[in-house]
Amino acid sequence: MEIIVVLCTFPSLESARQIGAALVEAQLAACVNLGPAVESIYRWQGKVETASEVPAMIKTTREGFSALEQKLRELHPYEVPEIIALPAECVSEDYARWVHDSVAAS
Repeated sequence: MEIIVVLCTFPSLESARQIGAALVEAQLAACVNLGPAVESIYRWQGKVETASEVPAMIKTTREGFSALEQKLRELHPYEVPEIIALPAECVSEDYARWVHDSVAAS
């Protein structure tokens, strides 16, 4: 039962909520945590840009990542969405089981 945390940013709280709910409803994610807005500084098409974004932490399984990534790319409004998967090295057994049971691809 390998749990991963996927980091993603969204242009608004509304889009983050809609996409997060769609991922959980489709059983691609067990949980999506949305943080308060952050200011992002990044290079895009040769220019340094800034934007207010909503960060999300998406909990899923390694086995479910491919389907989650595909759906996230389909729903996300950005041309190149941030999709970074990090392994969860230490996870309580009960929480890992709950994530595993909540993700259909597992």
